[in-house]
Amino acid sequence: MCEHCNRREFLEASGLGSLILTSFTGSYAWAEDIPPRKRQKARICVIFAGNPGPADRGWNMDAEQMTTAQAQLKSLEEKLGNIELVIGQSRGPEETVSLLEKTGPGCPVLILNMHIGALLRMVDPVLKGGHPTVVFSLPASGHDWMYPPRWQSQGYPVTLLASSDWSELERALRLLRVIPLMQQTRILLFPPARGTPPACSPEQVKAKFGAEVVAVAQERFDQMLSEVDERLVQAEAEKWAQNAKGIIEPTEEDIWKAARVSIALQKLMEVEQADGVAVGTCMGWLPRGFPCLGFTRLRDRGLPASCEGDMDSLLTMLIMGYAFDLPGFQGNATFDTAKNALWTAHCTAPLKMWGADGPEAPYLLRGHSEVGGSGCVPEVQYPVGQPVTRMKLINLDTVLLSTAEIIEVPEKSFRACRSQIVTRVKDAAKMMFNWGGGVLEGDMMTLLHRVVFFGDHAQSVRHLAHLMKLKVVEEG
Repeated sequence: MCEHCNRREFLEASGLGSLILTSFTGSYAWAEDIPPRKRQKARICVIFAGNPGPADRGWNMDAEQMTTAQAQLKSLEEKLGNIELVIGQSRGPEETVSLLEKTGPGCPVLILNMHIGALLRMVDPVLKGGHPTVVFSLPASGHDWMYPPRWQSQGYPVTLLASSDWSELERALRLLRVIPLMQQTRILLFPPARGTPPACSPEQVKAKFGAEVVAVAQERFDQMLSEVDERLVQAEAEKWAQNAKGIIEPTEEDIWKAARVSIALQKLMEVEQADGVAVGTCMGWLPRGFPCLGFTRLRDRGLPASCEGDMDSLLTMLIMGYAFDLPGFQGNATFDTAKNALWTAHCTAPLKMWGADGPEAPYLLRGHSEVGGSGCVPEVQYPVGQPVTRMKLINLDTVLLSTAEIIEVPEKSFRACRSQIVTRVKDAAKMMFNWGGGVLEGDMMTLLHRVVFFGDHAQSVRHLAHLMKLKVVEEG
């Protein structure tokens, strides 16, 4: 472990040497040299295809259903807060082009089909423009539902929600907003970046998603750390100590150091107007105070933070956060085939896995398990019985996906990383041998990490993959 080194010394001590240092200096821009971009709401074009028909006959959406849909859309625009809907009606390609011009090139599109053939008559400009598109089709609203899967197979970014459930409109808007929100994302990196090569390339991340990756100098953060208001540190330390179920290894100094880092990380994110952060030098932060409490604080506030510079995990957390307003638990994996189980364990984890407005999970304050119990990290205890989705975006083009249920959480961990969940999977032995789905290669960390989210989001992830032109590989 390199406890007191600067950037160059860390790279050399890590065995990464001049190769990564050269790549870093040639690839990453410094945060202070690239000002934040002005953020805007995610603009989505909503098109009612065709005209409503009679309520008592035919294959169509009727006028009352159209009114219901319009009311739902208006309510969802207010509820989600970060979207702007441009709503119109189209009966042919000319009207479609006019609507798309109001939202801009490549904007996401939600189409509600209202009668037989209406979708087919108006959709051509949407497909040719490469617009990520969700088609919503009520039962008996026409036969056009048959075509989106065919367009999908032809390579168009289209998916289909065929349902009588009006809440599916919320799912559609949540998924569609991911793309424009990613396009204005700002990511901070304490180098080195780690993970699959495309995810570690700022140029490729920007080309694929529009997100900007900028580097932060350790010296700059150390200066911010020295300037933190001690009253804020005291309040942060007291909050962590008072709300904990117990304090096992950490001393008062350990808690204060971790609290100071937590406040400084929050300040850095605010100054840089950043949406996510990856720290590639975590294990060298012990003299400053480990970032684990700070990562929990950020994730609970909707700001993804990635351990060990893992860019694949960070991008996964960003995408799922934009879609569902949920933080992710990034962790290491280990199998127990005797219990048909897969563990996830790490020394940092969100308290608010249900989202920023949800309850906090209980936790202990522990020392980091891999550095002799030094420092201060949270051991978060999640509820048994909770369904989860385990996933990771890799190579900027593939999602590894599985679902599970939490079956065991220790009262106090005694090996591995501090926060742990044991989950029942479909077939642990099969999953173990299919780890990585035959498409993931890399170092141990790249192979090991997955991100866990509360809830079963497998179907939504598949829809999102169609919209973002990603492949989905099921691991278990």
